[in-house]
Amino acid sequence: MTPETTPTPPDARRPIALIGAGPSGLAAARNLQKAGLAFQGFEAHTDVGGLWNIDNPRSTVYESAHLISSKHTTEFTEFPMRPEVADYPSHRDMRQYFFDFADHFGLRQHYRFGARVLKVEPVGEGAAPLWRITWTERGGPEQVADFAGVVIANGTLAEPNLPRFEGQFDGELLHTSVYKSAELFKGKRVLVVGAGNSGCDIAVDAVHHARSVDLSVRRGYYFVPKYVFGKPADTLGGKFQLPPWLKQKIDSVVLQWFTGDPARFGLPRPEYKMYESHPVVNSLVLHHLGHGDIHVKPDIARLQGHTVHFKDGSAQDYDLVLCATGYQLHYPFIDRALLNWQGMAPQLYLNIFPPRFDNLAVMGMIEASGIGWQGRYEQAELIARFFKAQAEGSPRAEALRRAKAGPPPDLSGGFKYLKLERMAYYVHKDTYRNAVRAAAAALA
Repeated sequence: MTPETTPTPPDARRPIALIGAGPSGLAAARNLQKAGLAFQGFEAHTDVGGLWNIDNPRSTVYESAHLISSKHTTEFTEFPMRPEVADYPSHRDMRQYFFDFADHFGLRQHYRFGARVLKVEPVGEGAAPLWRITWTERGGPEQVADFAGVVIANGTLAEPNLPRFEGQFDGELLHTSVYKSAELFKGKRVLVVGAGNSGCDIAVDAVHHARSVDLSVRRGYYFVPKYVFGKPADTLGGKFQLPPWLKQKIDSVVLQWFTGDPARFGLPRPEYKMYESHPVVNSLVLHHLGHGDIHVKPDIARLQGHTVHFKDGSAQDYDLVLCATGYQLHYPFIDRALLNWQGMAPQLYLNIFPPRFDNLAVMGMIEASGIGWQGRYEQAELIARFFKAQAEGSPRAEALRRAKAGPPPDLSGGFKYLKLERMAYYVHKDTYRNAVRAAAAALA
């Protein structure tokens, strides 16, 4: 079909396409609903919840998975978690929370479930073209329809980042995306590669089932306990924002009081300051390192049979190598150029809007310590207000159009984040939320 040659204005009679019914997708659905904007949701699984629905084949949670942030810093403000839910909810609690959220606001009725989006492409020229969506439902024939705009909310933690190793391993070589139960470790010599939050959680799981557990660590980490003075660590701290250098200094000293120096367990010392990479919220891994249940190994040099050779010249035999090496941003249904993809991630205004289009938005492409689901909800509120202002022909939309075409704002909060793929869309929570709220307020 030949694309139109004239710009297509936003068409309020057509619905907006919303891809995904995980936490970010539900936040977008709720805000589009509140704004009175018609939308059609697409969800590849048969229900809501995204990765927190363990029955979803694309879910990467495991039986022991819990939030690493506490419930009151994570929940949607307009829909608090039930009082009986623990400080750090399990994946079962989280799935029920998103089920309840969808039920309470009547969001399921807006979705096609079992609908996998195959292609998203603009039809016509200009900043607000129609968007042609191609999808299949439950393995049926391809279907096609045009929409007034698109909100992409298919998540950031589903496509595994599996490293390439020199050599061949004759045991099991897996990514944590397939890990569900500690039964996997029964009687095996296990090497977990990567000491991020998932790697440390899973290494602790393995302790109770495996013959031996080692943790291959490339760089140092800051380990934060879940409780400080008997309260969730992320609920403490003053309301005054300290300069980055002072916060780093004070918090690293306080952390030493509770965790000591992890280097005494063989972990490398971080070659960066606190908050320049995502901290590990786990003190149990230090407990097990201190008891000799887990041993630290350096980075892998090569694999040979069942033997793993490490970069310090040592070697050891394993039955299972489990890579806790994170995830890649994955938007397979849309051309990367349309998302202004540069380097390791799309370059989007406020991590939401590509400069080229006014009716295309990405939800949830943010990582920040403590940003919670409310941070995503505020993204959705901004998207809904921007789309609505355009649909109504309001001049309020023009300021955001100019802003997203101009130089990007500094969302780092003064912190110098590590140049890693998983940090490519990292932001400072307060700086980011203030910027998103201000942009949304200007559209109110």
